Amino acid sequence: MSKLDQLVDQAQTVRDGEELDMDVLREHLRPVLGAQVENLQVKQFPGGYSNLTYLLSSGDQKWVLRRPPFGSKVKSAHDMGREFRILTALDKVFPYAPKPIHFCDDHAVLGCDFYLMSYIEGLVIRREYPAGLDLSPDQVRQQFFALFDVLGDLHSVDLQKAGLTDFGKPQGYVTRQVDGWSKRYAAALTPDAPDFDPVMAWLRDKMPAESGVVGIIHNDYKLDNVIWSLDDPMKVIGVLDWEMATVGDPLMDLGCTLGYWAEAGDPEFFRQYRAMPSDAPGAPTRAEIVERFSERTGIAVDNIDFYFCFGLFRLAGIGQQIYYRYAQGLTKDQRFARLIDKVHSLRQMCELVIGRSRL
Repeated sequence: MSKLDQLVDQAQTVRDGEELDMDVLREHLRPVLGAQVENLQVKQFPGGYSNLTYLLSSGDQKWVLRRPPFGSKVKSAHDMGREFRILTALDKVFPYAPKPIHFCDDHAVLGCDFYLMSYIEGLVIRREYPAGLDLSPDQVRQQFFALFDVLGDLHSVDLQKAGLTDFGKPQGYVTRQVDGWSKRYAAALTPDAPDFDPVMAWLRDKMPAESGVVGIIHNDYKLDNVIWSLDDPMKVIGVLDWEMATVGDPLMDLGCTLGYWAEAGDPEFFRQYRAMPSDAPGAPTRAEIVERFSERTGIAVDNIDFYFCFGLFRLAGIGQQIYYRYAQGLTKDQRFARLIDKVHSLRQMCELVIGRSRL
């Protein structure tokens, strides 16, 4: 086993309260997996605050099962059927998506929709670079540019060839996103939630005209949703978590990814909640990412302050929705307890962006 082989993202014991009924699942999957269901075992991947991801194995064979979180009532954010459909479409036009295997909408099995897909073995990088992955500043820069190059490749997929021309409603997409996340944030308010009304007003006031650019957008593209090759950690081999993918303005997708991007020059209140080592020596700045993205895709990136601020606000909305579930006792996952602090941090960052903006 090589040093990098030891860094493969490892599934762990299933968390309390998130167990699967394996007897029922084995019987359901028998027509799909055949005799392999007899020795079917389950573990759970760590990380993530949204849909739950499990590793199923039987001998040397491995598959991944995805299902919504327990207690969630936000159907639009956990649509397994939608995720399965886009994986089916991307299978022929985008080489980084897992292969879809089976979709189930019979709630008698697991109490929800779920699906099975191929398992891609590789390196997943989360908040910090793992010990043993010693990248130089130049390699860090190359790796992060590769991350955004693949995002640009997704936005350049031909919708006609993918069969996804009817997958979303690109006209009015930006307006719907701003209005939609404003309503979702208001619906998930808790007594300790920050006031985003000034931010929402600024976003509505500075909203750009329709760009006319339409593409497939991932809607949650970040480092821990990407798998890197063990042979070449500069090379992306997989992109995960497609449940919020749609067709719309690629610049909104870019802004959402930049919402996760805490660079070295950002204030500590924002950097302390970063989800990836985007402030590591060699990592590109948001300005450098925007410039490269524009050159690669041919899409003019104007009004970046709007898209970045929206990305921050949307991330706050997602965090508040999850924190609301925790505050209501709908989940016991203690990781969610600190999300309210991150929501406050995102509110401060929005203020900073708005204060500096020339829009």
